[in-house]
Amino acid sequence: MYRLPTEAEWEYACRAWTSTRFSYGDDPGYTNLASYAWYENTAGDQQEVGQKLPNPWGLHDMHGNIEEWCQDWLADHLSGGIAIDPRGPTSGVYRVLRGGNWDGSAEECRSGRRGGALPDYVYDTKGFRIVLAPGQP
Repeated sequence: MYRLPTEAEWEYACRAWTSTRFSYGDDPGYTNLASYAWYENTAGDQQEVGQKLPNPWGLHDMHGNIEEWCQDWLADHLSGGIAIDPRGPTSGVYRVLRGGNWDGSAEECRSGRRGGALPDYVYDTKGFRIVLAPGQP
């Protein structure tokens, strides 16, 4: 079955076993981000995937290019602490968006940055990445 990733699945894939601000390191001055992400209108529009460097697991464009929809509803705050594959609220107003986009700031591309929008919101900075979840309803 194909579906949108949960917010936790998305962040796990983006971080690729890292705990830094980006999958490639902390980069406090954003000096290396352009090698991994389209952001701050550098391209003028969304770009074909795979033109920037991948994260440690070989996934491209986890930072920047297109903000990606997640399955979860956006919570006002997260509970904190350690959780294995946490799920978001069962209902809400906004769906989670992760990853930043080509027209957003460098800060919006951080691995842990969260955002959201109404589920029917359509704009050229939004997109999705599907996951294959065998055996799930």
